[in-house]
Amino acid sequence: MPKRAVSTWSLHRTLGKFKSPTSNANGGVAPVASPDPSALALLDLPAELEQRGYDTLHLCHFHLPSTTPDYLQQLRAAFAEHQIGLDALLIDDGDLSDPGQADRAEVWIGEWLQVAHTLGAKRARVGAGRSAPTPEKLADSAVRLARLAEANPGIRLVTENWLGMMPDADSVLSVLEATGDNVGLMIDLGNWSGPGKYDELARIAPFAETCHAKCHFTGANPDADDFRQSLQILKDINYTGPLALIYDGPSDDEWTNLDTEYTILREVFS
Repeated sequence: MPKRAVSTWSLHRTLGKFKSPTSNANGGVAPVASPDPSALALLDLPAELEQRGYDTLHLCHFHLPSTTPDYLQQLRAAFAEHQIGLDALLIDDGDLSDPGQADRAEVWIGEWLQVAHTLGAKRARVGAGRSAPTPEKLADSAVRLARLAEANPGIRLVTENWLGMMPDADSVLSVLEATGDNVGLMIDLGNWSGPGKYDELARIAPFAETCHAKCHFTGANPDADDFRQSLQILKDINYTGPLALIYDGPSDDEWTNLDTEYTILREVFS
């Protein structure tokens, strides 16, 4: 049975909808909502996860209220105390495909890779870019991803079928082929849609080493059939990596809806 894993994006409301004001790749101040005083502090999340049976986490970079060495060490110690494996730091900003931003974004992402290393993360996820894919842009993004990976050997860099540069399997496979063993794949089961979704996911699934297991919801109702079919693609290839549950539906009761997703996941992988 896969480990019980989750992303902090699935707990954005539980964490008070906090986004760090210093998490913007272009500098300046990112929009920030002051957390409700009753919101769960990130330092208290590992204990809550352990109590609820989780043992693996994907952490959005913007959920970190501080990147000082003292804070990062406190958080790392909390992960260790409560036996929560930090599978990935999700670096959610920085556009490696924009000619006007790519150089700056590469430097900025490199700084966050150091944060990932300090936290003891196994991986860091970096998007290939927000532009529409062209052979030239895909090649340039691959060069930048590989360079970031080579400069940070203490952390496994993965990219994702996400954002404008990765609309289909061809674009994902192009980048993975160009980067060789330097860059891995985090597969997201909910980022693609349309009639060819399952075929596209099946083409990239053999390269996946970690996963965002996202189930779409309409109101309180999960699209269980879509979720099962997407998960089955991974089961069919004997996938054994983490399956970090993603919930961003309309309900504020994130924990209950994550339990719903986990029930479906267990049915598929039992």
